[in-house]
This record gives sequence, C-alpha cells and structure tokens, in this order.
Amino acid sequence: MSNLKLAVILGSTRPGRNGEAVAQWVLARAKERANADYELIDLLDHPLPHLDEAVPASRGLYAGEHTKAWAARIKEFDGYIFVTPEYNHSTSGVLKNAIDYLYAEWNNKAAAFVSYGSLGGTRAIEHLRAISSELQLAHVRQQLSFSLLTDFENYSVFKPSATHDSAASVLFDQLESWAGALTAVRS
Repeated sequence: MSNLKLAVILGSTRPGRNGEAVAQWVLARAKERANADYELIDLLDHPLPHLDEAVPASRGLYAGEHTKAWAARIKEFDGYIFVTPEYNHSTSGVLKNAIDYLYAEWNNKAAAFVSYGSLGGTRAIEHLRAISSELQLAHVRQQLSFSLLTDFENYSVFKPSATHDSAASVLFDQLESWAGALTAVRS
C-alpha cells in the first residue's frame, strides 16, 4: 500500500482559524507512517466561488476552469482526511462548497474526519458522514475531535492532549486499509 496517496483537507479559510494548527498536527503524524503518502490541501489555495456550475456535479460536465482544476486535484488521491471546524452545529460553508463542486472524483474512495470546536466538533463530523455517503465516499469509524476548552490554550493555541495520539494511529490504520481496498473497486 505504499503507493497510496492521501490528502489532509483543511476545511476552513476563516481569518485566525484554528484549523491550520490542527491540520499540521495531523499531517506531522501522518508523515511518520510508511503505508501512504500524505499531502495537505488548504482550501485557501483553492478559492472556489459559491457553487457556480449550472449542471449537477454528478454529470461531470464541469464548465469553470476553477472547477476543472479542483477536480484534477481531488481526483489524484485515494482518500482524504477532512479537518473541519464546527460552525453552528455543522461543518464550514467553504468545505461544504468545495465538496459539492465534485462527484465522481470522490466516489469509491475513503474518508476520515478530524474536527474541532467547543464540543469537539462532532456535529460537523456527523454532517460530513451523511454528505460522504451520498458521494459514495466510504468513511471510517475512527474520528478525532478536539475541544476548544481542553485542547487549545485560550481557545486559540493548539495544545492537544497526548491521549489523541493513539486515536490518530487507529484513524490512519483504518483510512489506509479502506483506501487500499477501494483501489480495486475503482479499477
């Protein structure tokens, strides 16, 4: 499975976002692993306007150059770790928008979720699980949820508890296993 290519998608573009530190923490632990290559995709680097494609993504008839570039970028990966804040009991609008732009590029791949928020961001993950199911994106059971109260100093400096390390290992194991298995489905 050493040729697996997995993306850590940073799902916030908000000024002063906490997600960058969370995504870098995830990426640092992922890079210690030998079974896959992990790469960060920061949505700040992919400025997508509010969904502006006239044809539903499931048809695959992308008109915008920004959509075509986004599709090419996402297509190259076997699976994804979505790093999401919890805003108003859900994921961020920018992440939902980026997901909605595409369809086939997500199909028959694996996904895992990392969240942060006042209650750990678990409600954002629940919404992402439902969205992923519709996109035929197989999501693993293990998730990571970081609390702004206990894993951040002053709600802004990321200082996660060491207890998250073992959960992260399980998340990576599950994601790599599923991503590897799904390569056969796609071929």
